[in-house]
Amino acid sequence: MKIEDVVRNAFAMPLTSPSYPPGPYRFVNREYMIITYRTDPEALRRVVPEPLQFDEPLVKYEFIRMPDSTGFGDYTESGQVIPVTYQGVHGGYVHSMYLNDDAPIAGGREIWGFPKKLAEPSLTSVKDALVGTLDYGGQRVATATMGFKHRSLDEAKILESLKQPNFMLKIIPHVDCTPRICELVRYYLEDLTVKGAWEGPGALALFPHALAPVADLPVLEVKSAVHILSDLTLGLGEVVHDYLAK
Repeated sequence: MKIEDVVRNAFAMPLTSPSYPPGPYRFVNREYMIITYRTDPEALRRVVPEPLQFDEPLVKYEFIRMPDSTGFGDYTESGQVIPVTYQGVHGGYVHSMYLNDDAPIAGGREIWGFPKKLAEPSLTSVKDALVGTLDYGGQRVATATMGFKHRSLDEAKILESLKQPNFMLKIIPHVDCTPRICELVRYYLEDLTVKGAWEGPGALALFPHALAPVADLPVLEVKSAVHILSDLTLGLGEVVHDYLAK
């Protein structure tokens, strides 16, 4: 293999059998259950990296079903997004994500820096409730429930909320385990269509786990529970802060 061949094909690993195809990535019938809750502000200060800031001690705990996604297939994820501001603009900091599919774990980490780990999340309808669970290594670490489609929401407002920027830390180590890349990355959801949005009573329980520490941001009060059905494209990212820049 020639040097130019290596460079031309080096969009993902492994070189001769990439874990995912090049983007962009389209999602059809992506389904969210989002439980927004109040947490301990000191716990948030320990995990929200500068230059991001937060106004209120809130966390959005998300369960997301993705039955049709370009290159990634059919999978589910669960995790925490923290409402933040960057240079005065409101957005979300992706703090934790747990998935049950290798391709989006590899792609999410390598391209954007999503904090993805392998686990077993689920999102299902059980009679009159929407139920989300997250198991890590056979242990339950999160359970969320909400009333199924109790009240419709203004889809235009939901659409605007989904258009806000999202942030995460992209960390890639050098071969000596020192950081080679350490960046704050921003991305947007694009070509959005909201097919439905509802609210209802919600509940969330988080359980301590050494390797899936979602309970380190404790639930003090549930503020809202939202159910969304949408189509969207996951936009590619941009670097907004380089932590290693001199």
